[in-house]
Amino acid sequence: MSAPDLRLKAGRERSLKRRHPWVFSGAVEEIVGNPRSGETVRVCGADGKFLAWAAYSPASQIRARVWSFDEADVPGPKLFDRRVDAALARRRAQVSGETTNAMRLVHGESDGLPGLIADRYDDALVVQFLSAGCEEWRDALIEILRKRTGCARIYERSDTDARELEGQPARSGWILGSAAAPLRMVEHGIEYEVDPAGGQKTGFFLDQRDNRLRVKQLAAGREVLDCFCYTGGFALSALSGGARSVLAIDSSAQALARAGRNLALNDLAPGRVEWLEADVFQALRRLHRDGRGFDLIVLDPPKFAPTAKDAARAARGYKDINLNALRLLRAGGLLATFSCSGGVSPELFQKIVAGAAADAGAPLLLRERLRAAADHPVRIEFPEGEYLKGLLLERN
Repeated sequence: MSAPDLRLKAGRERSLKRRHPWVFSGAVEEIVGNPRSGETVRVCGADGKFLAWAAYSPASQIRARVWSFDEADVPGPKLFDRRVDAALARRRAQVSGETTNAMRLVHGESDGLPGLIADRYDDALVVQFLSAGCEEWRDALIEILRKRTGCARIYERSDTDARELEGQPARSGWILGSAAAPLRMVEHGIEYEVDPAGGQKTGFFLDQRDNRLRVKQLAAGREVLDCFCYTGGFALSALSGGARSVLAIDSSAQALARAGRNLALNDLAPGRVEWLEADVFQALRRLHRDGRGFDLIVLDPPKFAPTAKDAARAARGYKDINLNALRLLRAGGLLATFSCSGGVSPELFQKIVAGAAADAGAPLLLRERLRAAADHPVRIEFPEGEYLKGLLLERN
């Protein structure tokens, strides 16, 4: 394949040799040729030897995203077809159809398709093309996904900050089919309505599937506080598990309205849940002033730190909500606390929560470490893929 060369500075090939899929702008010595955004480039070391095929992105600090480390695996429909097939095979082995009819089918770099996200909700597929390379091959990737999944409807949600950083305009809308009927999904026996157009991510937080099940298993007889509840995933799971009561808080009236509709879809006692539209930071303080207490608290906030440079600011936010939640947690109670910030490492997150526990005077036992569901795989060479981390803690 004839392609422009992207040559690295001496010594900057180490990460590629460890099969990390990103080439940062500071590692580039020169570009031989004039590649357009998304075009395939041949990444070479300072000695001119082949290292990888990658998609060029002149607008991003991630100057190239690797398609393949094998010179024989030239990027194109044949390679992408194999990658999608492998991704689908992994999901069939990892996620039982009896558990859910919704799952992540393609997870970007972890499936060898950097910047491509594909989530299935029953007969519908919601896709994101978040890199310049995916945008270059958009039509081919859509056709492959359509054929391999057999989905009757495909919706695009390419409207994230990641796409903007790649210099690509936001785009969303139906590619195939329409919203003639709401998207519905079932997970662990609970039915949810999904909004691919106005919801967060692709409409639902599929990565928390296993953790919602864990909350369901722990909820029996407990008074539960669900913070940043979105459309009710943890709240409904707790109710399904026999929670005595659930207070679910979110700042979005739209999300809470959908949470109410999700409750109505299921045979769960509505009298045991209260939906509260409020700022969680303020609500936690108010609940403490009112002398409230809970046996199980879930903290699942939005992303506070997209990158490591935001970690200090994010740490303050994480400490604040964990400190004030721990003041509400009764002795013997459980806290399931999460961070989905890629810029906050698991080690830093645990340190932040430990600091909050010390300030709250709340000694904690680490019961379990929590992570994303299996359909959100993490490659050992790509630690950035481990964005979701959680701790299940017991106050003693």
